[in-house]
Amino acid sequence: MENQPKRGRLKIFLGYADGVGKTYTMLRAAHQRLAEGSRVAVAWIDPCCLGETSAMLEGLEIVPPHPIPGAHGGAEIDVDAILAAKPDLVVVDDLAQSNPPGARHPRHYHEVEDLLAGGISVYSTLNIQNMESLKDVVFQITGVQVEESVPDSLFDQASIIELVDLEPDELITRFQAGKVNVSSSLAGRAEQFYRPGNLIALRELSMRRAAGRIDDQMQAYMAARAIRGPWAASETLMVCISAHPMGERLVRAGHRLARSLSASWYAVYVETPDRLAGPERYQAQVLNTLRLAEELGATVVRLSGRTITETLLDFAASHNVTKLVVGKPLRPRWQELFGGSLIDDIIRESKAIDVYVISDERPAIGARLPHFLRPRGSLAGYLAAPLLVAGATLLGLPLDGLIHPANLVMLYLVAVVISAVFAGRGPSMLASFLSVLAYDFFFIHPTFSLSVSDTQYLITFFGLLTVGLVISYLSGMVRDQVTVLRRREEQTTTLYHLSRELTTLVDPNAILNTVIQHIAQTFSRESAVLLPRDGRLEVRAASQGLILSQPDLDAAGWAFEHGQAAGRGTNTFPEVSLHYQPLRTPRGITGVLGVRPTGMGRLLSPEQREFLNAYASLAALAIERAYLADQATQAQLTLATEKLQTALLNSISHDLRTPLATITGVFSSLAEAEEAAGQVTPTEKPGGHAVQPQAAETPAFQGGEGALDYASRRELIETGWEEAQRLNRLVGNLLDITRLEAGALKLRLQSGDVVDVVGAALGRLRDRLQGRPLETLIPPGLPWVMMDFVLIEQVMVNLLDNALKYSPPGSPLTISAQRAGQTVEISVADRGSGIPPADLDKLFSKFFRSQSTAGKGRQKVGGTGLGLSICKGIVEAHGGHIRAENRPGGGTLFCFTLPAAEEDRPGPEAKGESNQEGRKE
Repeated sequence: MENQPKRGRLKIFLGYADGVGKTYTMLRAAHQRLAEGSRVAVAWIDPCCLGETSAMLEGLEIVPPHPIPGAHGGAEIDVDAILAAKPDLVVVDDLAQSNPPGARHPRHYHEVEDLLAGGISVYSTLNIQNMESLKDVVFQITGVQVEESVPDSLFDQASIIELVDLEPDELITRFQAGKVNVSSSLAGRAEQFYRPGNLIALRELSMRRAAGRIDDQMQAYMAARAIRGPWAASETLMVCISAHPMGERLVRAGHRLARSLSASWYAVYVETPDRLAGPERYQAQVLNTLRLAEELGATVVRLSGRTITETLLDFAASHNVTKLVVGKPLRPRWQELFGGSLIDDIIRESKAIDVYVISDERPAIGARLPHFLRPRGSLAGYLAAPLLVAGATLLGLPLDGLIHPANLVMLYLVAVVISAVFAGRGPSMLASFLSVLAYDFFFIHPTFSLSVSDTQYLITFFGLLTVGLVISYLSGMVRDQVTVLRRREEQTTTLYHLSRELTTLVDPNAILNTVIQHIAQTFSRESAVLLPRDGRLEVRAASQGLILSQPDLDAAGWAFEHGQAAGRGTNTFPEVSLHYQPLRTPRGITGVLGVRPTGMGRLLSPEQREFLNAYASLAALAIERAYLADQATQAQLTLATEKLQTALLNSISHDLRTPLATITGVFSSLAEAEEAAGQVTPTEKPGGHAVQPQAAETPAFQGGEGALDYASRRELIETGWEEAQRLNRLVGNLLDITRLEAGALKLRLQSGDVVDVVGAALGRLRDRLQGRPLETLIPPGLPWVMMDFVLIEQVMVNLLDNALKYSPPGSPLTISAQRAGQTVEISVADRGSGIPPADLDKLFSKFFRSQSTAGKGRQKVGGTGLGLSICKGIVEAHGGHIRAENRPGGGTLFCFTLPAAEEDRPGPEAKGESNQEGRKE
């Protein structure tokens, strides 16, 4: 995620109708880019494009569409092929066009967003009637409902908007002549659409939209450069959403208003107890409206409250909202008289907030009684209400005459309260009415009649009915609130149990199985968790019987790569059966969670989706915690291993040093003796045969039958000497690495000549360098460097030793030095097989040995893997840097830098003195 490519640039060719020349103009601009040297590819052009437009495709690279399996010849833009080819510019015709079922994305603009995110610039075309916020306006103008649309946010992200214009009369002439390729969305309604009045209005609308874009760019330019201007005060807009179908119209109107005011805006939906009990189709309508608002750039908010007016205005006051947009559907007059008007309440209580009212001729959904008069309850509750009233009457009959009749009212109030608490608002209201009738019939004279002789009892009847209704209302409200609180408590408890279980788990498999079990219990959905391994996603845990198809894996991979939801209920891979949610943490995306309803379940509600997001967040954090715990364990093991290695190295290096000195001394003495014996000049015996030196016949070299001759003995001594020297170097490396890790390395810095240190290193390796072409490129006048002569000599020896081991015999070596700013750069280059790119970052690690070979036909070389690590430690201790890279044509180049000495280059006397001192060390 850290190396995301720079986002591509989008240029939109905007027109007011099909036939104005958008595609032709776009292809002409593409040819201009091609002539400028850009690589241009055509991803999609309408196959029905006519005449001159189709001829403009000549000379342009065309990326064939990707066929959709099972779509009967349908195809979509091949996004993956384009991203792999990486052209400079891609041409996509008709930004709003729909893809066939089964495509990765439902619309072209989704594919364009993928290309832009991949760093590829795009040219595309768009008609004004396809902009989401203008669909209602276009419908009012033309009477044609356009289904395909593009969110305004993508239009606003475009770098360039080019308006393609044509006179309406000329467009009508072209249309009548059959020269206009009419889009499928206007099939059967083209004659209605291509009328002079419609085209003139659409032309004005497209010009206004393009001009508004220019104004936005100018304001952004002035603001970015602190240019003074008549800046408007900040405005905040709030659109009030309901389940009415006009909600989408409100959202589009709110977007246009917010855009004209350059204001931030909210789309707010209030969940009251009554709305929570509404039909599922209302919830689906709200979900669609809020999704549209989100696409148009609104901040979507769902609130819970007892009344809509109070909740909306409280939110408006706390968020500094200056303008409200509300809808007013058609309602009967009697409903406004008895139930009141929500619009009137908002206007009356809004105070300084401006209220914009948008009317709609469609009737209000579910026109019902006022909230406090809406009866709700079960059939059993309605049957129990008369029984409770009858029970109160039976209790009151024996008391009639013993107490005043007004006191008998309390018995009926008890029945009303019991109905309200246990049966609900409806049965309680029924009990209130029946209580008044029963009280009048059985206890008020004349008894067994509904007539009243004493009118004062009318006040008692009214009080009994009013108190009963108030009790019904209050108890119903309490029941609704208890229901909401109980549901939230269940959610909170579920999250608490999940988080507690995940906190105690360390094993990743146990974490994943716990998440899947909780999702099945809470959402009644099957689920699967996919985690990355070796560069691809794998199913690490899944519900029993859940098998993911290849399209499912593609959708999950897309969600992981882009960090966005995909699959069911989204605009990416909408045909797959699972909804895929990326598992995101502050460190990045750890995996993907897929959920699927058991059976033909409906989509998750916004509240359930937020709840699922909480599950996904907990799962992501738990997975990351397990991963970090595993990393910590590995780090501890690595640290313990390194400590053990260090102790072992420190021990064996000192123990091996003494016998090595003895072995080296023995071979040195034998080599000197053999060399002295071999210097005797051979004599000639009769017959011309050469006679070996007499020293070869001394007791020291005598042997019985099968004794070795002089050449064999000499070869064995040299082999033993070389191996003893190599073992000596290995032990020296072990000692050096332990000194570096222990911090016991003490530098004796002095200014020195690079030529001297190179010469000293070549002297130590003169035997191994025999037969090797060696080129030394050290320019005269090169500055001296600050160094510890002995240690830098060791660096050169290690680098040359590495070059000798990893390059074929007889191949050339190059040693060079040059000035690089305030440093001197020294290089050792060979013509070996090079270093695998994957090994470059690990090359200077301890005990690491590259898998490259010494040359063609040779086996892999061995070693401790410490030489380059020692070089890195010594160079960095000097304040320099070391690196390795592959050479063009084969081979490896090692470069390290040392600080240049501040004083001028010394003369020959100082140089000789410094060299002598350095060699003594």
